Order: sequence, then structure tokens, then C-alpha cells
Amino acid sequence: MNNITIPPKIIKAFIEDRVRDEQEVFVHPSYETEQKLLLSLSNGLIEEATIALGTLNSQMRATLAKDETRSMKNSLIAICTLFTRAIINGGVNPEYAFSLSDVFILKIEEESDMDGLKELEYEMLNSFIKTLDDKRRPTYNAIVNKSISFIHDEILKPLSLEYIASYLKVHPYYLSKIFKQEVGLSITEYISRKRIKDSKYFLLQSDLPISNIAIILGFCNQSYYTKLFKEYNEITPLQFRNKFSKGVAIDV
Repeated sequence: MNNITIPPKIIKAFIEDRVRDEQEVFVHPSYETEQKLLLSLSNGLIEEATIALGTLNSQMRATLAKDETRSMKNSLIAICTLFTRAIINGGVNPEYAFSLSDVFILKIEEESDMDGLKELEYEMLNSFIKTLDDKRRPTYNAIVNKSISFIHDEILKPLSLEYIASYLKVHPYYLSKIFKQEVGLSITEYISRKRIKDSKYFLLQSDLPISNIAIILGFCNQSYYTKLFKEYNEITPLQFRNKFSKGVAIDV
């Protein structure tokens, strides 16, 4: 990252928001029950999924932070990630599933009451199943699904067509062709759009200079980052940051 110092709390929060590896941050009281929950969710079985979630909640939750509320939030973020993977497996467009996940992660962070968080967990389950019913469609090719998940997980690292193809053990030309056919964007453009979207997190949750944010997200310089940001959002990063601070509602 060119010796840019990122405040540890910012990176920690960013990584937590995506829960890159839910198996490392969430200790499951019952793997069998969890799998039943996820299978029920993938198949849109609301009653079975609700019963399984209730069974899990009757057991002791893992302690994921010293503060009880923060621990509960971390637990729900991990569950949100599992729900996201489940509906993708059920046939929901991955990008739509990830967007729904982002919405609920923001809701989790905004809620400060323990009872509210517990209610939110069931709201999240119902919303994910409703989305599965409403948005289920022929899913992308398995290779495209895996490439999208890999991009989301590794977005702060250098990414290239060749690197992603190597990870997936496919030829770069094949990956490029099938990704463009199914997603409608080249992998390079998809990565750029994802990085622009994620840069909003740093614009809103930190005081980092915009030049540093550009470097953190892998853009060659601030000018190029600003150009792309404006192309996708019709305002500059600075305008986005200033408008948000004034309470203007902007889709992040």
C-alpha cells in the first residue's frame, strides 16, 4: 500500500463488515443445526429455517468481543454472511445477495439495543428467504460465482485477470469470456466498480485523505480514482463525503 498507514480500527471495521472468513470469527454451538438452517434457507423453507435458528439461539453464543452488544453485532454479521452464501447457493444473483448483505450490516451497526438486535436476526432471516423467493433465477456459471466471491473477499489486495484465473484454475481467456457474457462487465470493470463502492466506506467512516483512500483501494493515483468515482456516481469523492456529513441521503 505504498507505506500508507491505515488506522487499525478502520481496517478492522472494514474487514468485520464483510466477515471474510466466517468460520474463524464465529464459533458455532451446533454445526449440524447450522447446516440444517442454511439448507432450509437455500431451499426457501421458512418454517424449518426459523426452528433451526431458534435451536441455535437456545444455545450459548460465542463471545466475539468484550462488550456484549459488540459481540452480538459481530455474531449477526457472521450470520449475515452465512445467509448471503446460502441464498447465492439457492439461485440468487451474487451481486444482489451481497447488496442485501450490505444493507443488513448497516442495520446491525446502527442498532444499539440487545432486544432490537435479536429481533433483527429474525427480520434478516425472513428478508433473505423473501429475496430468495422473489429474486431466484438461473445462477451464474459456478466459475463466475466463485470469481465474484473471490473478488469481494480480496478487494484490498492486488487483483488481475491472471491472478483470479490462477486461483480458480482456469484459463484467463475462458474466465474473461464467460464473465463478460454472464455479468455484462469485464472483470477489470467489475473490480473497479467494486473498489469504488467500497471506497465509500472509508470516505464516510474515516478522516483519511482521499489520496490515501485511492491507494488503499488499489488505484494508481487520486486523479484516476476521482475520475472513476464521478463516472459511476456523478459526484466526486469529496462531494460525496461533504454531502453525507450534511445529512444528505446517498446510497452507499
